[in-house]
Parts: sequence; structure tokens; C-alpha cells
Amino acid sequence: TTAKSLVFKQNGHNKLLESIMVWIDVTASMAYWKQADTYRISTKQSASTMHTLMKKKLDGNDFELPESTSARLDLFQHVEKINEYIEAGDFDSVNAMLPQSFLQRRIWCMSYKTLQNIISQRQTHKLKEWHYFCDEILKQAQYPEFLVKGESK
Repeated sequence: TTAKSLVFKQNGHNKLLESIMVWIDVTASMAYWKQADTYRISTKQSASTMHTLMKKKLDGNDFELPESTSARLDLFQHVEKINEYIEAGDFDSVNAMLPQSFLQRRIWCMSYKTLQNIISQRQTHKLKEWHYFCDEILKQAQYPEFLVKGESK
């Protein structure tokens, strides 16, 4: 079709990708979100730490856990200290002490053009979350062939 012949041509030929919008629900580490914020998206909604951080004690489910056992133990000890500040109601200290592995949920609204750009730049990235993100997008996208050449369901 005409669309398939244009989606990988630059200089405005692929502008149809800007009209295909998707909503994506992602829970990822703060380290991931720092990188993700470089992409132009139409809107993003997040579970604000301002309103949710002090509602409960933190545990291992609130973090991307390191593979190393000793690093996990270090993280759990750090989380215990953070929980002391949660009990004391000290939001500023809790917020300042959050490690990069703290998980945040955001809902993105973006175009296929942005997704195509993300996949081309992040599919082989050293951060494994990007591999997972790209793989899941390609599995779930209605038109994966618009995102990666040669990709189809």
C-alpha cells in the first residue's frame, strides 16, 4: 500500500505516522525515565511521587532489583532507612534518598513517528528495559511494519 511505501521515508513523506496515536502504560525505573524524557510525546501522565510516596512503606516491589545478591541486600538496607523517614513523615528526605531503581508508572500518548524513532535508537541500547519496551511495542502494535522495516505480525 501507499502507507507502507512512505513510512520509512524522511523529509515529511512519513508524516502519516504523526496521525497514528497510541497510549502506552509503562512502569520503569527512574533511570529509564530520565532517558525516555528525551522523546517528544504529546502527553504523559504519571503517578506522582508527591502524592503517593508517603502512603506506604517501600519494599522490593517498588524497585527494579539488581541481579547481584550483595547489591540487593544493599538496596534493601537502604530501603529500610528510607522507611524510617516515611514513618517520620519526612517527604524531602525520602524523595532525596530514592535510588535510580525506584519504579514509576507513566502513561504516554505518542505517535507512531515517535515510536519508530524510539525503536530505531533504543532497540540495541545497553539498558535492558529498552529491549523489553521495544519488543513489547512490536508484539502489541497494530502496525509493527510501520515501526521497523521487515516487521509484521
